[in-house]
Amino acid sequence: MSGEPSPFDPGEYGRHIGALYDSLVDAAFPTDTDATVALLAELADGGPVLEFGVGTGRLALPLARLGLRVSGIDGSAEMLDQLRNKPGGAAMPLHVGNFADTRLDGDFALVVLAANTIFALPSQDAQVQAFRNAAAHLRPGGHFVLEAWVPDVGDFRAGRALRIVSVQDRRVVLEAAELDPVEQHMRTTKLFCGPDGLQAFPANHRYAWPAELDLMARLAELNRVHRWASWRRDPYTAISRQHVTAYRKDWL
Repeated sequence: MSGEPSPFDPGEYGRHIGALYDSLVDAAFPTDTDATVALLAELADGGPVLEFGVGTGRLALPLARLGLRVSGIDGSAEMLDQLRNKPGGAAMPLHVGNFADTRLDGDFALVVLAANTIFALPSQDAQVQAFRNAAAHLRPGGHFVLEAWVPDVGDFRAGRALRIVSVQDRRVVLEAAELDPVEQHMRTTKLFCGPDGLQAFPANHRYAWPAELDLMARLAELNRVHRWASWRRDPYTAISRQHVTAYRKDWL
């Protein structure tokens, strides 16, 4: 990968894509929101929820409509402004900051970090700190739930890859990626080709394998209790390309 990584700015992604995020998210990140919300609500068991990387409220708002008290942290003031302007968003406690170290008052039954957002943090140290921050927010018996893709360096040729993310009637989403396997960094640009022309949104990732994330959890004294291949609890296997993992805090 050419060039040195830029200093980490937790608000950069939102400045690039925030204004268009809601209109593009289904094409860019195909996911089953209903199943996600149902599983998270079950794990919360009526208790308060904190979402790291809450964004524009794709998960937070439907969880709140179920009667759960939901708070959120996000690095993007622009995305939080969109969330506040949605029905129910203004009443939600929202905080601009880096979820790796921003600390809120109180404790929570559930901390959520979905949509591969753990990989937005720029280093292993920052990711370990995010696990510790999640543990610090949890009450005993509470869960930290993480959604992430499973790295596969075999997708790359000469350190680069181009893949089709989604194909719709009037929009195609592509992703170009450049890999640094030494530092486990991946630089990506999503390309949206549609009625509005060509739009490009860059993002950087520091990827980690599931076993590495499990070790981060152990450093934060969290115990893995579930790992699935999807929010519908499909079994996680050797060919799974993503995982949903729940860690539990078993200490006071």
